[in-house]
Amino acid sequence: MKTKEGGPRDSWYLVGVAFFILGLGTLLPWNFFMTASVYFNNRLNKTEIINGTFTARKEYYFNNWMTLLSQLPLLLFTLLNSILYPRISEKMRIAGSLVFMFILFVFTAILVKIPMEEDLFFSITMATIWFINSFGAVLQGSLFGLVGLLPQKYSAVFMSGQGLAGTFAALAMLLSIASGADDETAALGYFITPCVGTLATVISYLLLPRLEFARFYLDKNRGQNYEVDTSHQLLPKETPQESAELNGHANGSVPNANPSASSGEEGDGGKQAFVRLDVAEAPETKSSVLEVFKKIWVMAFCVTFVFTVTLSVFPAVTVDVKTVYPGTWERYFIPVCCFLIFNVMDWTGRSVTSLVQWPPKESRIFPVLVVLRVVFVPLLMLCNVQERHLLPVVFSNDVAFVIIMMLFSVSSGYFVCLSMSYAPQLVAPKDAETAGALMTFFLALGLSLGAAFSFPLRLIV
Repeated sequence: MKTKEGGPRDSWYLVGVAFFILGLGTLLPWNFFMTASVYFNNRLNKTEIINGTFTARKEYYFNNWMTLLSQLPLLLFTLLNSILYPRISEKMRIAGSLVFMFILFVFTAILVKIPMEEDLFFSITMATIWFINSFGAVLQGSLFGLVGLLPQKYSAVFMSGQGLAGTFAALAMLLSIASGADDETAALGYFITPCVGTLATVISYLLLPRLEFARFYLDKNRGQNYEVDTSHQLLPKETPQESAELNGHANGSVPNANPSASSGEEGDGGKQAFVRLDVAEAPETKSSVLEVFKKIWVMAFCVTFVFTVTLSVFPAVTVDVKTVYPGTWERYFIPVCCFLIFNVMDWTGRSVTSLVQWPPKESRIFPVLVVLRVVFVPLLMLCNVQERHLLPVVFSNDVAFVIIMMLFSVSSGYFVCLSMSYAPQLVAPKDAETAGALMTFFLALGLSLGAAFSFPLRLIV
């Protein structure tokens, strides 16, 4: 069976499943370490008996440091993107990152069974978080480029996989708790899960070249991109006539080129066909980064502000909220009411944008609504967060916390998705790639700023 473009069909939707798993795999490090914060805090913030009284040991602020050291690599590798990616092959970036992530997950699982002094355990864990998220950042950037070579719907499938990574981690935590095993065994089972997930991600990536549908699009687009990138080195300096002809094709792009021209002909005719392809189909000169930023700065501000607000209190503040119902429910409270609800509602907010897109991108109401989300910061800080320092508890009931969390997370997913989808629409098609790269940078900036703000906000509570 052939597609409308003359290519093979995605039999059994195997390529879609592969990219869904790849999307899931990119965010396993962040979500599994974040969801396991209860385990890490219990192991670090123990109490000891001195002269018959319980004395708390020093506070490590694990949630704050975990958030910061998870997001800084994303910002760093976004800045290094143009330097790092062209110099390292795609297979090395993707397969190599997955292998190192697998090794670090196995190492984290082994640490569960090794008794260790708290300071040393904290330092090793923080180093692990930094490196595993660094490899995750390289993996994510590489896979975004790879899935971009396929039809648009596969990008949506890939992002759906990313959106469900948090839910996958929360469900894994709930299953480990429900198993009835002791805390150590439950934690071991929990960290074995991402090891299996990472192996499935490796298999999915290695499977792609064996699938005819994926091979058709990847080989076709890579070949065309190569012609665009190298043709200027092969062609002589443009004559005035060639230059005018080149500038006259405002909407030219290689994917729409004549197949006979792109394939070339034997002898001198092949070179002439290649020249005609470059002249006739080369894209317009792209606008500068500053020119593109002037058009999308509102959306860049919005995505930065949304993530700054979200990461400033989640999970650093929300993970310390305590239930008012003691007993068995205490073990499930944070995995369900904090992590599971956040991830499900965040994914719901992102999904809703496929049905409703309000306010429109030109509306001044949009940035106003984004800024109003800052109200969730004091609301969550006034929930039953323990231990407290300065602020009173206003919303002690579990139901109040759940309602605030649902609104907080669904608005986060909704506004992030709108911001990221609106930005490329504000520029010409030739500048859409630049707009996307800029938005990715400001997304990473928002995550890092939110992680930094989480320190003083947690101290204020």
